[in-house]
Amino acid sequence: MFDALMFDLDGTLIDSEKASISSGLEAFRTLGHPVDTPFLHGLIGKDHAASGQLIGAAWPHLDLIRLNQIWQALFIEATAADLPLKPGAQDLLAAMAHLPLVLVTSSSRKEAHRKLRVAGIADAFREVITVDDVTHAKPAPDPYLLAAQRLNLPPQRCVVFEDSEAGAESAHRAGCIVVQVPDILPASGRWAHHVAQDLLIGARMAGLAV
Repeated sequence: MFDALMFDLDGTLIDSEKASISSGLEAFRTLGHPVDTPFLHGLIGKDHAASGQLIGAAWPHLDLIRLNQIWQALFIEATAADLPLKPGAQDLLAAMAHLPLVLVTSSSRKEAHRKLRVAGIADAFREVITVDDVTHAKPAPDPYLLAAQRLNLPPQRCVVFEDSEAGAESAHRAGCIVVQVPDILPASGRWAHHVAQDLLIGARMAGLAV
C-alpha cells in the first residue's frame, strides 16, 4: 500500500525521553532553576530553537547555552552504553526492510547518528533527515517534505510513525499517512490517521503486513 516508511527517533523508535527528562531536571537544578516534569513534557517533540524560546520566556536571564551543554552532557552519559528500542521497533524495521526506510528527527545530525549507533539500528535507514537539514523544524512540514523529495516519492505514498503531537502535525501537513504511537504524553488524534499503543499494532492498522 505504501512506497516508503518514515520514522521519528526519540520516543518512537528509541526509549530516550525518560533519560532526556531526568537529565533536563538535573541540568536545571545545577543552574539553580529547578523545574517540574510537566514543564519538560511541554518540550517533547520540539527542536532546540523552539525549546529555547519556551525556556527563555519562563526564565529570561537563564544561560541557555550553558543549560544545553549540561543537559546534553548528562544525556550522553546516561545513554552512552544503551538506548533501548521501543516495543516492536526491531521487528517492524526487519519486516519492512524491503521498502526504503527514512529517519526524520529533530535531533542534530551528530546526535542522531550517535543514537542510531548506540541503539544498533544505524544500518536500517536509506536516508537520515535531521534538524540540520531544514530551515523549519517540526511541526512545520519541511522535514517530511524533504524526506519524500529525497526518495522522489509523493508524500501520500509514505507512512510515518511518530509519537509526539509536533511530529504528527509535521507529517500530516506534509501529506503523509500518520501513525501516532504515544510515548510519555497522550495523543490528541488530531494529526494522526491511526493512533496505536505500539508500533506493530499501528503498522497493521495502516495496512502493513507485519
